[in-house]
Amino acid sequence: MFGFLTQAVWSPYIAGAGIGILSCLALVLADRPLGCSTAFVKARGLIGKVFSAEKTEKMEYYQEIVPQMDWAFMIIPGIIIGAFLSSVLSGTFHVIWVPALWESVFGGNAVLRIIVALVGGILLGFGARWAGGCTSGHGISGSIQLSLASMITAACFFAGGIAVAVLLYRVIGGILI
Repeated sequence: MFGFLTQAVWSPYIAGAGIGILSCLALVLADRPLGCSTAFVKARGLIGKVFSAEKTEKMEYYQEIVPQMDWAFMIIPGIIIGAFLSSVLSGTFHVIWVPALWESVFGGNAVLRIIVALVGGILLGFGARWAGGCTSGHGISGSIQLSLASMITAACFFAGGIAVAVLLYRVIGGILI
């Protein structure tokens, strides 16, 4: 019955139904949409409290989004643990510092790859906060609620991702994908 857990690729219909059920449960049980960018903000606030609790607590942003370990915060470790378990169960787990496509265009320098990934992650974080949520928050939860703003935002996320991929691989890297 649970043989699908060991498959390298899951049915998009089963995965989509699972995400839909999880999103509905989050809305019904916690009165919050499902998303993960706020969890990163909470993590930053918790780190800030370690170094300067008074300063962090006075920040207007952290009065609205309280830095605490709650179910929304636990989405981040859940994603990491779930991805790890899925790859181990399917037999596809392996560590890759530089993906093959990146290496074919930009070389095998792992430090460069990590720096670019770090900068990209920071920009993604700024964009998610600026847009009021991440792709999962807008694309999944917002779309389920039929939010036009979320649908437009999700479309812009994907358009931006495509534009950056074209810029990196076709313009800067000079290869045809």
